[in-house]
Amino acid sequence: MKPCSWAPKPSAPLLRRLVPEAIVETRPRLSQITHAGPAKLTRLPPRSAVVAFSTAEVYAIAELIRRRRGGCAVVMGRLSPRTRNAQVALYQAGEVDFLVATDAIGMGLNMDVDHVGFARLTKFDGHRPRHLLATEVAQIAGRAGRGMRDGTFGTTGDCPPLDDDLARAVEEHQFEPLEQLCWRNASLDFATVDALLATLNAPPPRPGLVRGNEATDVETLDHLARDPDIRALARGRRRVAQLWDSCQIPDFRKLADDTHTKLCARVFSHIARGERLPTDWLAGQIGALARIDGDIDTLMQRLSSVRVWTYIAARTDWVPDATHWQNAAREAEDMISDALHERLIARFVDRRAAHLLRRLDAGEPEKLLSAVTRRGEVVVEGHQVGHIEGFAFTPDPDSVGDERKMVLRAARHALRDEMPRRVTRLEAAPDAEFAFVPGAGGAIALSWEGAIVGRLRPGTSALRPLAEARDSEFLDGAQRERIRVRLQSFTDTTIRTGLAPLFAVLQSPPPLVRGLLHRLGEGLGVIAQEDTPFSLRAVLKTMGIQAGRNALFMPALLKPVPSALRALLWGLGHAVTPPALPPPARVSFVPPADWPAEFALAMGWLDAGPVLLRLDVAERTAAELAAAARERPIPVPAGLATRLSLKAEYLPPVLRRLGFRLFPAAPLEPGHYGPPSPPKMGLLRRKAEPPAAPAPIAQGNPFAALAALRAR
Repeated sequence: MKPCSWAPKPSAPLLRRLVPEAIVETRPRLSQITHAGPAKLTRLPPRSAVVAFSTAEVYAIAELIRRRRGGCAVVMGRLSPRTRNAQVALYQAGEVDFLVATDAIGMGLNMDVDHVGFARLTKFDGHRPRHLLATEVAQIAGRAGRGMRDGTFGTTGDCPPLDDDLARAVEEHQFEPLEQLCWRNASLDFATVDALLATLNAPPPRPGLVRGNEATDVETLDHLARDPDIRALARGRRRVAQLWDSCQIPDFRKLADDTHTKLCARVFSHIARGERLPTDWLAGQIGALARIDGDIDTLMQRLSSVRVWTYIAARTDWVPDATHWQNAAREAEDMISDALHERLIARFVDRRAAHLLRRLDAGEPEKLLSAVTRRGEVVVEGHQVGHIEGFAFTPDPDSVGDERKMVLRAARHALRDEMPRRVTRLEAAPDAEFAFVPGAGGAIALSWEGAIVGRLRPGTSALRPLAEARDSEFLDGAQRERIRVRLQSFTDTTIRTGLAPLFAVLQSPPPLVRGLLHRLGEGLGVIAQEDTPFSLRAVLKTMGIQAGRNALFMPALLKPVPSALRALLWGLGHAVTPPALPPPARVSFVPPADWPAEFALAMGWLDAGPVLLRLDVAERTAAELAAAARERPIPVPAGLATRLSLKAEYLPPVLRRLGFRLFPAAPLEPGHYGPPSPPKMGLLRRKAEPPAAPAPIAQGNPFAALAALRAR
């Protein structure tokens, strides 16, 4: 029977020339493959494979696809068969819709790939960077489709578009015939090391054959041939054959140093002396690798190392109790392979995003299973996508970019029914569930069940701020208006309740004091005193309003609860953060630097020089002292400083601010004995200011002649 071989069309003429008796059979593709042109990574269709040619590039693309499309499987030549098969199974099972791979994808992997995107058209072949051959592009692109399903191919990422001729050649599977094949001599001479090298480096015997790139085993043999100790051991055909077997240990690690060469030399040194490899050496090497700690690169390097020992353990003529060491190496390789598979999934697969994207893209969002827990966690299809507080949704902080957009899409479906229920619940909630939350710059937020749902802004008067619902993309206009109405109701009720005495007098003010009460309302219950007729003071007193020397105020509003509410409203109206109020029991205190003068009076504190004095105490004390000192100075009442919570040195300036003058104690005249005269105080008499001269009338003014006539 004549030799039979399957081969692609480009190699058939050369094979027939080299082996005339060979029968070449071809297998036509059963489906069509079409060039789809360039596409962005984020626009690739599902069931796509992206091909790159370096580990760093594979990682970068996989990271991008994870962030934007939910994740991908990874296939590289450095992976063990077990890890590679697990990654392929992940893709085949539909857990991810994308695969990122090196050209290892073209080596016998048949998968359900609809599109192949080339992220690069150059590769490093172990010796130099070069462009992909047309047949290599076709081999990789041919992974798309397969069977009776058509497929597409193109470029993606930063890769330039495919040349039109190259794309057409791949589509039609028409390539230039191969002119040569790589060849290595199979007739080896084991007489000496030099003879073996000579036969390995022999030139091809006929046209159409060329020597390929230098293989690792030949490089290792060439290096060991320079070692005199190795040469001394490698005498005779049997020893040279053993040296060649040692050099053929695969270099999976590719460390670019002499580590592999030293390993091969040690193996040869043992077997050349008729020894088996030492068990303690095997145990130490395999045991040190049987670990699953470390990142992906560490596990891949460890996996490459253990695969070397898996090969060595398979040589029954090298290893004692080969079955034991084969099992030990296989267990270590499987353990590392499984750990590497899990690390790849953890880094490059977001199962939540992939699952949600698939369900959202299926066009059946109404069938998504979603719920909101009592703690506000939003769960869609069993995956937590974020947290809701009030009517604001906060996506999972781990989601960014396109994944964040996907989470928002899923949340909209989950919250579509939840938001109307929340709006209805807010409308029925009692006022006790709402609160004012002060913020910077005098801002006042409105909270419900501890979540911010709105804010206040200045209204037509200080007592009537306007409520606004917090913006939310999950609420429509009608729902926001319903929330606003409820928040406005809470705001009005809270202010009317907290400042009830003020609203009581503003409801139906007497005509004589209507303007005065209007100003009192704008001042939140306290305004600077002007000359108020005595007849009006009695009317105001019946309404709970005190007309003192320094201010017109309602003593009931100086209590702690109304004061705190008035401070919030004052800050809102002035767009200033209100300072902290002093403790309720304080009568006076030294004002901090952040206390504006207008704030002090509005809150019921009188500026009394070095201190602020509570307005009701100041007015009551001043009235009592004025009544006693109306006729003549009186001794300073004992304990006055203590009554006003003042230091002794603060008393004179405070009394002066209240309208009194302090007379120090007068010393006794010579020859007089007895207790000294106590310090006295009297009313402060201010000189009347002369009337201001009338402003001159400009010449030409119609009233100038009248003024001159009056002067005459």
